[in-house]
Amino acid sequence: MSNGITILIPACNERDGIGVTVERIKSVAKSLGPGPVEILVVDDGSDDGTGDIAERAGARTIRHPHNLGYGAAVKTGIRSASFDTIVMTDADGSYPADAMPGLVDLYRQGFDMAVGARSGRVYRGSALKWPMRLILRFLVEWTAGRQIPDINSGLRVFSRATMLRYLPALSSSFSFTTSATLVYMLAGRFVAYRPIGYGERIGTSHVRLWRDSLRTLQYIVRTIVLFNPIKLFLLLALICFFGGVIGGILLWLLGRLDLGIVVVALAAFSGVIVFGLGLMTEALQHRNMRTEAQPEAEGREAGLRPTSQTKPPIPAETSKVDA
Repeated sequence: MSNGITILIPACNERDGIGVTVERIKSVAKSLGPGPVEILVVDDGSDDGTGDIAERAGARTIRHPHNLGYGAAVKTGIRSASFDTIVMTDADGSYPADAMPGLVDLYRQGFDMAVGARSGRVYRGSALKWPMRLILRFLVEWTAGRQIPDINSGLRVFSRATMLRYLPALSSSFSFTTSATLVYMLAGRFVAYRPIGYGERIGTSHVRLWRDSLRTLQYIVRTIVLFNPIKLFLLLALICFFGGVIGGILLWLLGRLDLGIVVVALAAFSGVIVFGLGLMTEALQHRNMRTEAQPEAEGREAGLRPTSQTKPPIPAETSKVDA
């Protein structure tokens, strides 16, 4: 792919915001570097003319015949991008286009992904939304072993070639950004954050708090089990143990010491069983990894190309392009 940048915008029924978003991006395009800039809009089954507005504004537009989901639109855009460096943003005008040059510069310093970390009143949202975000953020930080300012920011820069390796493991729904963050960190990729502003969206939000939060939780758990299962089972074991201890203390204070001892014993036993299941899952994962890697290693030693009976090696990543 030639030297350049693709600005990827997934959109579904964003007629009020897509034109403004494209125009704002065009105003900062020259600040992204000397190479060409492609604005790519993936119209995910809109029925309000979003794709037509994007085309009139000057964006290259790909249309899904019907809605497949936010993550599916992003995946289509990644596969269809003309350039290796991709800047992803939303179509509702909430992310500042003038933050893109700084994130691109950060990415070019050698990071695999540069992410805009949102802050402010609009980002915190309602009194119910913020605690839910904290719970999901805790799970991701616990698993990744590092602080994560914003687990699901929609403004980020990454390499197309690198992201293609992980697409099968990533969510095709609203949880795409969260799963991408977690997968990159668990795979040992370098992810950097830079604070950005975050404004009111243009138009009506398509996010449904409980539905999308549960889906996000589902993909977080799935990703943890695939990449670092012992962390999840350890957390569950600790919850069992300390929950039982707290319950036992409460029963003791209520004068039911005998019942409290039973509760603590059952909780400790449950914690041991859960942690043991985690060790078994971890061992099976490492065994599968060795099994998959063995045919490739044998092929290299024999100087042979992989056959239909062996798993072909993952292609080497292309280097980042200089815009």
